[in-house]
Amino acid sequence: MNRDSEAGEDATRTGPSGLDDGAPGGRVDRRTVLGAVAGAGSAAVAGCAGSEPEDASTTGLDPERLEGLAARFAPTVYFDSAEPWFPTDPRPYATEEDGETVVDGFAAFDGYHERYDDAGEPPNPTVFYNGMRYEDSPLAVVQFWMYSAFDQFTANFHWHDWEVLHVFVDLDSGDPQLYVASSHSRSVPNNEFLDPDPDRVPRILTELGSHSSALSVNEIPDGFQRVGDDGLLADITNAAIDTVEDLLGIPLAYGLPRDEGARFPFVVPEYGGEPIYDHPDLPSVTAGSLVDGALTVRSLDALSSPPTDLPDRETGVAFRHADREDALADETAESVVGYDLVPSAELEGISAFTGPQLSFEFAVPGAVEDAVAGHITTTGVPWEQPRYENPALDVSAGNHRSELAARYESIADDPSFGDDAAGAFDAVVARVTEATETDDAPPGEGLTTTDASVESFVLIESDPEAVPTFAGGVAVANGVPEGDHRLTVNGAGQAPHSERLTVAADESVTAAGVDGEIPLVARENARKVELDDAESDVDVTRTAIEDDFAGQIYDSAVDGSDAVYVHAGGAYTTEVRDADDEVGAYRVNPDPPGNDDGDDDDDGTGATDPIRIERPETGAASLAGYVADVAEETRAAVAAAAASDDGDDGDGNDGESSGGSGGGGPSNAVNGLERALAAAVDQAERAEERAREGDGEGTDRQLANVLDRIARIEERLAAAREGLPPGLANATGKRVAQATRRVEQARSAEKL
Repeated sequence: MNRDSEAGEDATRTGPSGLDDGAPGGRVDRRTVLGAVAGAGSAAVAGCAGSEPEDASTTGLDPERLEGLAARFAPTVYFDSAEPWFPTDPRPYATEEDGETVVDGFAAFDGYHERYDDAGEPPNPTVFYNGMRYEDSPLAVVQFWMYSAFDQFTANFHWHDWEVLHVFVDLDSGDPQLYVASSHSRSVPNNEFLDPDPDRVPRILTELGSHSSALSVNEIPDGFQRVGDDGLLADITNAAIDTVEDLLGIPLAYGLPRDEGARFPFVVPEYGGEPIYDHPDLPSVTAGSLVDGALTVRSLDALSSPPTDLPDRETGVAFRHADREDALADETAESVVGYDLVPSAELEGISAFTGPQLSFEFAVPGAVEDAVAGHITTTGVPWEQPRYENPALDVSAGNHRSELAARYESIADDPSFGDDAAGAFDAVVARVTEATETDDAPPGEGLTTTDASVESFVLIESDPEAVPTFAGGVAVANGVPEGDHRLTVNGAGQAPHSERLTVAADESVTAAGVDGEIPLVARENARKVELDDAESDVDVTRTAIEDDFAGQIYDSAVDGSDAVYVHAGGAYTTEVRDADDEVGAYRVNPDPPGNDDGDDDDDGTGATDPIRIERPETGAASLAGYVADVAEETRAAVAAAAASDDGDDGDGNDGESSGGSGGGGPSNAVNGLERALAAAVDQAERAEERAREGDGEGTDRQLANVLDRIARIEERLAAAREGLPPGLANATGKRVAQATRRVEQARSAEKL
């Protein structure tokens, strides 16, 4: 949900949001992003930790030469067919306040739409340019600044928006050296291309609503290509993430999600608790003024599952320099608008772009669902940003800075920005996936994870600037300081995920989730697991959850209590650890076979009552009790399978096979497996009793008996597989392995 706030309100909860900064600022293997973000120098995005590199000073370009370069490199910009806000001139909306010239958010937003409606076309199409030259160097940069009246990017919509394209050019040769197109924030690498074709006009693909700028340099003018394929150039030359062994690498840049098969719905901005278009100071703004309703949801939690019917991206309007023809744009876009090219120096009299803060909220799982609000401030003016005078600060790929430094002495080959950025300790990375049921398990008894169908948003509460995922769920947050943090992930139609993690000084990359993977659960399938040690004798410090088939899906430090959403179609082992690193385990099966408890939905997520672990324990008793529970659960399932096979087998037989010793066919083998499981239940229960009585020697004896019974289960399972449903046979094998592990932990436990 989105809530409004006057400037400064609620700042003590999360601190001010980062500025949009004007920029403001194929399948990927689950460990891809981990091995090695730092090895690529990708942590070196603008604004990351560390001091700024000592580049040479810059001076302004000769106005006539700058005008010529601006005309030559003025980009053609392609917009989505649903885009409401095109580059315009903010000066018509400027007013004088206390002797300063300011552009108010309400005035610009409403005035823009009033002019658009009156003219029937984008008003005052304008791109502003600035130019800087590095002293004693042929390297110069032409910047193209684009202003939009509003930004509706789901988790960080705000008044005003500035995007920039930097064209680094060699004045001696006249050739462009590097394009840098602004991404969402300082946490997300920019889209960059080294050594572009000097005879081709730069092309920008603008993301719907947010105006984040992707590059297009290949033969498809309105399509983004992350990696080269089918004879097409990649649209970025950001270094691929270095990988270890056989892990896949990808170029790390934001790109254009809707061109990469991913989707995300747009949220309706609110102000004063109502949709922004209902505000009385915005008479020209209607619901139709915002991103098209087919791509919009009321809030991220308004859906029961991720949306599957969001329209694909389609090119609508193309903007080109008014003094230059662009036949390719004429062929590609529905309509082409010529824009004026204006020096940004003409805007430098504007002191500020103002407006009350808009906000967003992230749901955070807890005993009672929490919400963390982060507020989006208005954007700063470009001419007061360091990159306005030193554009090299916006080079976010370490390989590009290193290459510029090799060519030009004016660019510092600073380790904090170059290939040695592995020493930095400021990157938190993960890949967000979706948890679904697997066909390898019994129905409703096991999971797998799949690629995310919808991009999501990651919030690290120490820096409440939401990070969008890209490339199918990749999340990268740079500039995260050393210390403890809470990371929260929200996605449309998905239950929220939250975990605590520690960023350490001696780790170049901190992987969130489990092995860098964070599986989200559709709200309609979500069950909340709550843990609270308030009435327990142990101080729980960590929780982990493992599905029988998907493996570990959650691992987080905790402070006495925790809550996590799991898929109702899984079967789980919940592990707790205490301050002494003693272990406890609990069986959590949200919907075991035969369950029909009739629980009603009551927590607002489409899920039934939370599963509560209210007095967690650690030590041998807890672990033995877990083994008894999982063995009994499996015994009951095997017994049910055996009962369903009794009777006619379709050939007039009674279901008993005549093969084997004493008629011991598959049916008898299944019965033998059930008996072995029952014996394990009995021995595990006795081990728990001995532990609770404080009988250490008795506990050890009984645990040894449990291991003996588990060995028999393994023997019986091998014989019974033919008579069991494949899913149940698979589940039994996995649970036996889990039980063995927990018995070994119990035998090693210092605590009974």
